[in-house]
Amino acid sequence: MSATAFLQDFHHVAAIGATPNNGVERQAATAADGLTRDWFAAFVRDAGWQLRVDGIGNMFGLLEWTPGAPYILIGSHLDSQPLAGRFDGAYGVIAALHAAKAIDAEVAGSGAAPRYNLAVVNWFNEEGSRFAPSIMGSSVFAGLFEREQMLEVRDLTGTSVREALEGIGYLGADSGPEVAGYAEIHIEQGRILEREGIPIGLVDSSWYTQKLDIEVLGEQSHTGATAMADRHDALVAASKIILMVHDATKDFAEEALVSSVGQLTLEPNSPIVVARRVHLVADLRSGDPEIVRAARAKLLQDIDTLAREHDIKVNVKDFDIRPIRRFPEAGLELSGKVAANLGLTARRIQTMAGHDSVALNTMVPSVMLFIPSVDGVSHCEREFSTDGDMATGVDMLTGVARELVAGALA
Repeated sequence: MSATAFLQDFHHVAAIGATPNNGVERQAATAADGLTRDWFAAFVRDAGWQLRVDGIGNMFGLLEWTPGAPYILIGSHLDSQPLAGRFDGAYGVIAALHAAKAIDAEVAGSGAAPRYNLAVVNWFNEEGSRFAPSIMGSSVFAGLFEREQMLEVRDLTGTSVREALEGIGYLGADSGPEVAGYAEIHIEQGRILEREGIPIGLVDSSWYTQKLDIEVLGEQSHTGATAMADRHDALVAASKIILMVHDATKDFAEEALVSSVGQLTLEPNSPIVVARRVHLVADLRSGDPEIVRAARAKLLQDIDTLAREHDIKVNVKDFDIRPIRRFPEAGLELSGKVAANLGLTARRIQTMAGHDSVALNTMVPSVMLFIPSVDGVSHCEREFSTDGDMATGVDMLTGVARELVAGALA
């Protein structure tokens, strides 16, 4: 693997949708996302590989050495959050392209075809910022979400996934490859590896995740003419719910639960009208499902009390529940050996965030790798990983993929 070529491509892609403070904005199926997809397609074609785009916008670059054999998939996603960092997702896709190129050269040089073929993937809408839920494309591919239902999901402006993908020319009709395994490398988005001075994380499991779709219904009225006692202000009630979600963590041990409200919309959103409706999404995550269930139960009880006190209605629905997923022990052992052979220190680590690998792990044996994140910061423009750590990660992914195509987890 040429570190120089990889870094040139990484920093080139980081310029697509670049923001003033060294971040990117490439939400799913926007024009900027379309440009990164064009770049991916050009890389695949220039390498002489076959390009496929499936019916939910996932892109595959196929390297077929053994006709009829299944594929090992490697990759991640090129879409981003709003005002996001340039490393999340994109690093894993570009690393996979260069790992595949290195292995392709090795196969050509040896003249011996491995047991499995190799494919690089750019998953659609991993972030879920424009279209909820997140991890959409890989979940459809793995059979966890229904494709037609996901195509009808709409963003806040009313545009559907189907319309958005058609608009950028990436609503495909190809079938995805038959898959025998998956590997993904990603920035940690936490500070454990940086703090411990360890270059590679071997992800052994994901956290339990529970979202709540909350609709607060009050009554629209004039902010100047309506007496305070006569108001049914949906926004005031919603603000208290936001604080309830934030404070839910205090009932448990430190860092046992994380909680947030990351999205809020209100109607009619006028400076002189008391809000009639607020919609928000609460997010609860823990390594222990019982902690999430206990926090959810208390929230529902407290929200019910609040609704009666404010004489408003609050509708709460469970949304996007994801169980703990454990990665296969054989994959962890394999990755540990690859790291040792490269002279790299590695440690096992959990992922609190969701990833495409978590979806693929329900379908085929999957490997998830982390590199350090400076200050543990992610989903913002300040997100950063060093060139050296990124290049080391590409070597690690290349080593793992080399073992997988040879049949290591068959």
